[in-house]
Amino acid sequence: MASAKANHRPNRLLAAMEPQDFARIEPKLDIVDLPRGKVLYESGETIQYAYFPHDMVVSLVAVMEDGASAEMAVFGCEGVFGFITAAISRRSFGRYVVQVPGRASRIAVEPLQAAFDASATLRELFRRYGEALLVQTFQTVACNALHSVEARCCRWILSTHDRVKHDTLPLTHEFLAEMLGVQRSTVSIITRTLQTAGLITQSRGGITVTDRAGLEEAACECYDTVRRTFKHLLPKTHSHD
Repeated sequence: MASAKANHRPNRLLAAMEPQDFARIEPKLDIVDLPRGKVLYESGETIQYAYFPHDMVVSLVAVMEDGASAEMAVFGCEGVFGFITAAISRRSFGRYVVQVPGRASRIAVEPLQAAFDASATLRELFRRYGEALLVQTFQTVACNALHSVEARCCRWILSTHDRVKHDTLPLTHEFLAEMLGVQRSTVSIITRTLQTAGLITQSRGGITVTDRAGLEEAACECYDTVRRTFKHLLPKTHSHD
């Protein structure tokens, strides 16, 4: 797809850029379609491209020697991955895997770095995003240690719902178990409980949010903490919420 005519603004970080900053990188952006399960980088691989998601969700997953895994960070339409998280070495320190399929704007790291170096306003935008991402990561660590799996599952469903902007989410039990660091059977029990409560419905297509307000009540405080942090640090990325 020709980048000159492509719409990159579904990504909120790109939409929040100053016109002169966006003009620097727009000619270098391409739109790519990414299927569920695609691994973009494995741990230790050199990062060649940065991605600005539109309607897809990518998880940065830590993979242990025994094959066990757990999510370290998640990226959607509010941000970028492959640049902030590997700003110095350009090495991936985890596995980047597509969890919700969709589109993203992609740019090689070198021209993005050149634009970053040339613009104080772009550096400030990325600095704010980096701080928000750090808060999200630290909050997730605390959440995993202190809150119930059910509350954490509600948090994950809500954050995915925010990013994809439709009610049916292609979330499988296997995927949720990997993200939450629990057994699949645990996720099955939790989702049945949420369905019985009328908060979600389950189907072969995934999970459909039927009572968002109820999910917010059932989720832990971490969901709202992270959301408020992003709104505070990056208000322009939430201008159309």
